[in-house]
This record gives sequence, structure tokens and C-alpha cells, in this order.
Amino acid sequence: MAPSAVETETVTLPVHPSYKGFTAGAATGDYKEIGTSKYSEDVEKKGIEGHAPASYPNYLPTWSREQKYSTLEPFEHVEHGKDADTSYPELLGEGVTISHLTPTTGSEIRGVQISTLSAAGRDQLARLVAERKVVAFRDQDFADLPIDKALEIGGYYGRHHIHPTSGSPEGFPEVHIVHRQAGDNSIDQFFANRTSSVAWHSDVSYEAQPPGTTFLYVLDLPSTGGDTLFANAVEAYNRLSPLFQERLHGLKATHSAIEQANGSHPIIRTHPATGEKALYVNPQFTRQIVGLKKEESDAILNFLYEHLAWGADFHVRVKWEKGTVVIWDNRVTQHSALVDWKNGERRHLARITPQAERPYETPFEPKA
Repeated sequence: MAPSAVETETVTLPVHPSYKGFTAGAATGDYKEIGTSKYSEDVEKKGIEGHAPASYPNYLPTWSREQKYSTLEPFEHVEHGKDADTSYPELLGEGVTISHLTPTTGSEIRGVQISTLSAAGRDQLARLVAERKVVAFRDQDFADLPIDKALEIGGYYGRHHIHPTSGSPEGFPEVHIVHRQAGDNSIDQFFANRTSSVAWHSDVSYEAQPPGTTFLYVLDLPSTGGDTLFANAVEAYNRLSPLFQERLHGLKATHSAIEQANGSHPIIRTHPATGEKALYVNPQFTRQIVGLKKEESDAILNFLYEHLAWGADFHVRVKWEKGTVVIWDNRVTQHSALVDWKNGERRHLARITPQAERPYETPFEPKA
């Protein structure tokens, strides 16, 4: 791969060929966590006054205009959580502790290593994440594994998604890097014109087969701040009246990163393992409800966006700590990073994003 841009250069990101017409500048919206336009590999490898070097230089972002990718083709997704043992004997065995963060959403697990799970344990992981929506595994060795080993684990859950514009570790375009380098104070510039960094979304929902079981693991953290919010889209669906639920069934909405990539998905999505129904719209990528006029579509979508965003009783806030791997199900959740840390501290994480089935819905079932 070509070397990373130096400090005095503006990074121009290469584009996945299946995204014709996509421009790099359009990829720096809110959901990109206030993306920066400059990056210094030298600062990250050597450190800068007041900030140590990056703990994982092998995970620093690089870009290459020589990378070539095949156009994405449909594939058959295997849902490993579907037939998993829900007593979780391989995942939650002796010495493992699990703490639920809220009654419906989010759990924290200690005492098991993801890297050592058997196939049955991996299946149980997929099912538990589908049930709890987001699970924080603490004290993991994941970041210290060879990158190809981490990818092998993530790849068990689906075909790796390659982000069209994001930086990636050299030689591993399947890893999406979430990175703000040491000494970067552009957050203050962002908040000069904005009041909040919250940007709810489900990752790359514009894909024909969007992600399912998704991994995000920490490399470097600010001393405080930089947490991640998650919303339970199943619980959000369950809170709606039966009449409104029924009206949403059968509707589809277009999703796009930029309007050239339009594809439609059902507004109500069914999870293949649990059978649960979830809202599947988000303000970062959903554009319009098919068949409705713009004003009609906006009225429904804006209500659903606010419903998801204001539902603090089906939200969970994950606080990062060293050795944490957070796994969530992109099919039934939304999330947002919180860009609230200070003093130019580094925040560096890596995401592995297995794709899942094409979204589908099952018929409306009135509440008993």
C-alpha cells in the first residue's frame, strides 16, 4: 500500500469502485465522528508533546489508490445464532460473569476470551448479542492478536465489509479504523457551530446486505469521554401502538450514503435468529419512504428518528476501558459515538463489520 499522507497534506481518500459517483468529501458527515482532514503518521508513531506514541502502530490508518476491489455481489448469509444453545454453556461457563446494563439492552461480560471460543461458543455469542443487542466483553486479548486472526474470528459471522473511504491498517482493508490522532483539537471547531455530536445510525445501511454481528475494539482511549451510545430498535418498535406498527409494515425506505447508491429496505426488519421485529431507519442514511410524497415521508421518518433518539429507557451507554471488545447487532440497534473528550487526546479503535442477510420483514402480528 502507498504510504500514509504526511502532516502537511490533506488526505484524499480512495473510493470503492462499486460506489460510482461517491466523493471522499461526502464521507465526512456527522456519522464519521467529525472526521479530520489531516493526518500525521509521524506524530502517531513517535508521539507529540503531552501525548505518547500510538499503542498499536500496526492499526494506524493508511490509504492506497492502488487498492482494487471487486463489485459487491449477493451472497448467502449463514446466521450462526439461529440454532445456538440459549443456555450458553460454552460462552457463559464457569468463572464467567455477566451483568445486564439495563433490563432490555446491553450486557457486560468478564471471564471469557472471544479468541478461544469454539464454533458452538461463537454461535452462542451471535445469539446472545442478538438477544441483548450490544455486549461489552472486558479484559480481551483481541487487539493483541495478529490482525488476520481477528479478521478470521469476525469473518465467521459474514463476509467482511470494506468501507469505501475509510483508512485501514496496511494490508488489511477489511478493518475500518476509527481514529482521532493525538494533538487534534478540531473538536472545538466543530462545536463552534453545533450543539451536539450525537448522530444515530446503523452502519452502512445503504448496502444491499448491511452488517449484522459487528465488532469494535479499543486500541487507545482518552482519559475520560469518548463513550458510545446504543439504542434498542426492537424495544423502540414494541413501544409503538399496534395501529401504528401495522401501518409501518409493508413500507420500504430508500437508504443511501450519497444519492447515487439508493436501495430500499423494509422499515420494519425481522431478525432471523430471534424473530424480533425492529425499526430499520436512521437519519444518516435513510432518505425517503417509497411511494409517499416528501412531506408525508418526512413526517413519519422524523417521528421515528425522534422516537429512537429520545428513548433513553431503551438506550445504553458503553464506557470504554482497556481490553474492551464491544459486539452489537447492527440489524436491531442504532449507535452514536460521543465526541466529548478534551485536550487533544487520542481515540483509536478498530471495527470488523461482517455483512448479513438482505433485510426482510415478516407479517404484522397484533399484540395479544
